[in-house]
Amino acid sequence: MTALRSILALIWRDERRALLRGAALAITVLGMGIALLGLSGWFIAAAGAAGLAGLGAVFDVFRPSAAVRFLALGRTAARYGERLLTHDATLRALARLRIRLLAGLIHAPFGETGRLRGSQGLNRLTADVDALDGIALRLVLPILAGGVTLAGACILLARLVTLSVALWSVGSFAIGAIGALVWAARRSDRPSRRAGAAARAFRVRLIDLLRGRAILAFSGQHARFQADVLAADSRARAAALDMAATERRAGAVAAIAASLATAGALLLGAELARAGLLSPPRAALGFFATLALAETLAPLRRGVAELGGMRDAARRITRQLDTAPMSTIPPAPALALTPGHLEVAHLAVTAKSGAPPVLSELRFSIASGECLALTGRSGIGKTTVLDAVAGLVPPVAGSVRIGGRPLPDWPEQELRAYLGYLPQRTALIGGTVAENLRLARPEASDAELQTALERVALDGVVDDIGGLAAQLGEGGKGLSGGEARRLALARVLLRAPRLLLLDEPTEGLDRATAERVLAGIRHACPEAAILLAAHRPVERDWADRRLDLA
Repeated sequence: MTALRSILALIWRDERRALLRGAALAITVLGMGIALLGLSGWFIAAAGAAGLAGLGAVFDVFRPSAAVRFLALGRTAARYGERLLTHDATLRALARLRIRLLAGLIHAPFGETGRLRGSQGLNRLTADVDALDGIALRLVLPILAGGVTLAGACILLARLVTLSVALWSVGSFAIGAIGALVWAARRSDRPSRRAGAAARAFRVRLIDLLRGRAILAFSGQHARFQADVLAADSRARAAALDMAATERRAGAVAAIAASLATAGALLLGAELARAGLLSPPRAALGFFATLALAETLAPLRRGVAELGGMRDAARRITRQLDTAPMSTIPPAPALALTPGHLEVAHLAVTAKSGAPPVLSELRFSIASGECLALTGRSGIGKTTVLDAVAGLVPPVAGSVRIGGRPLPDWPEQELRAYLGYLPQRTALIGGTVAENLRLARPEASDAELQTALERVALDGVVDDIGGLAAQLGEGGKGLSGGEARRLALARVLLRAPRLLLLDEPTEGLDRATAERVLAGIRHACPEAAILLAAHRPVERDWADRRLDLA
């Protein structure tokens, strides 16, 4: 429950005023509901008693009937306001929670953020935040409103009816309701977790099926993947049905408790009325008010059924959440920079935090306008060296100086403006070719975009699909893997970085196209220092120097 309290504290801190107003309206709704039914019962009984006594002509029917109408209309208006306030506050709080979460992930290790790019990681992240919307709406506010309403009902029933009726009505109902909710919370804990996991698995598998349906059809695996999707859906439905059954049983127990409380209130009221200690209309008021107490439990049943899933989601979110206020890092003082110069001394790097270094005592320097190719077998650590130079992973030992300044002294924004990095795994957005390129330079003209495409030998391909206005699908769909990679390279070159890091930039290209791309890189960044992770002979031959890491 600690994680739930942490999330609730964040929501409360962000939306305290809206939630307080919403809680006040929720209490008003429940209070008006009990008052409406109690007053209606009193009115009917009092009017009947007046008629039997021959006093119907002088009985005041106008004020009670006006009060009934006021309570009915006021309850509807208060319910609308309560829903509007609490839902709006919850949505705003969750939006801020997403911002805090993403701000915390910015400072997470590069390997962890890389894993979140997969469909499973992103799906869990978004689903966990969505699962937290019930903390305030279906747990805290209903508990607060129900508790205050029951306490107020007990006080008013004690004053308007008798203390014995008040204690029996509220006490017996509260005991039964609490028992039903505690049982439901324990019984639904595992099914709610299973339902969340199955729903996430269903979404991931369905997305994979839809994205890869052409390849799956050609490979004969479409039916198997479709069966996996349907199996995940069946598990999610089974868990949801289990939760619904628990919710219904809890509702049945609460209904029995409410019936017993109502029957007891009726019996006590009748006995007191027969003994002359209580008037029949007031006894009717106690009976009908007790009947309305069941409404205080209705909003809680679903929240209790989902408690296990919310608890799991809160634990995962709080592990990643950086609750410290975001601050702007002050810019470092201006230093004299050696244009494009890179110096690496005694560098030791590891691909995974806590693992032994894959490379150590690495030394090299690259001057402006020079290219150094890192060579060696796959897995030796070339990509890890590039990640370390780019400031994405911390080195185990040694130092990196860029432009004469130690890497830790670079403000993030200045560092990203100074260097460009083409990793093995690139990302494109669903949009036009121009929109993908202008992520690097929003102010770039169409002519500059076309020049960048020519330098990566992609101008002809883009012209064939409709030019800069050609629409690409999600992740650059509409281009082949090599073409999408070259579009990402063109985006890097648009910024004309002074230090350029390239991880196998010509992978999958024929030699003629590869030579044209490499020539375009040098033409776009003639003064840049280039560090290249190279596998292919064409890349090694193009570099000015080589450093074999084997």
